[in-house]
Amino acid sequence: MRRLVPAVFATVFTATLIAAPVPKGKEDFGPVTDEQLKEAAERMKQIGLALHAHYDTHGFLPKSLNAKDGKPGLSWRVAILPFLEEDALYKEFKVDEGWDSEHNKKLIEKLPKIYAPIRVKAKEKGHTFYQGFDGPDTTFEAGRQLTLKLSFPDGTSTTIGVVEAGEPVVWTKPEDIKFNPKKDLPPLGGLFDGDFHVLFMDGSVRKATGKKVNATEFKKLVTKSDSWVVNVAAILGEK
Repeated sequence: MRRLVPAVFATVFTATLIAAPVPKGKEDFGPVTDEQLKEAAERMKQIGLALHAHYDTHGFLPKSLNAKDGKPGLSWRVAILPFLEEDALYKEFKVDEGWDSEHNKKLIEKLPKIYAPIRVKAKEKGHTFYQGFDGPDTTFEAGRQLTLKLSFPDGTSTTIGVVEAGEPVVWTKPEDIKFNPKKDLPPLGGLFDGDFHVLFMDGSVRKATGKKVNATEFKKLVTKSDSWVVNVAAILGEK
């Protein structure tokens, strides 16, 4: 497990992570309010509880599924519906079919409130900003089945699960933020003008100030076994 840098010794990072205050794919709906931020943080907490409940029930963390024909199936967002009091909606899906099968694509418009955009309006129905990272050594790396006990050597309190992305995706589609440690991160913070909430894999939720986040340091929170020494508060721009 990696060590945390004490806040008193933290370096203040000032590189910008967020590209545009109003990314394409959404419309702006006025200034950010405390009520909106509170609701967003609460939704993240509920998603975190659902991820852990799935783990407690099945012995592994949810992941995007493949259909019986090997094509892209359904997102982890669908997999945790029973743990978000959306069991009836989950049962409507044909889990052995693709997200865009004739049957399942009809359910895209049934976007649960917990995944719906706050403050903004996605230009397409059934789109969400709540996404994980998909890439090497990430929580939602395609094809990997993870456990909380063995899959997070860096520690669950310093490894990111879900964030508010910069661009929305179809909530049922097995699509998340593409991550390549050698490339720039895509924009985050599509709901709150560049600021965004972060759900860590221990279930904690913290708010990142986009203009103060250093993209290079932030990548250390995306990967789960890099062994870097980190200061979460400094990386998220909390200090």
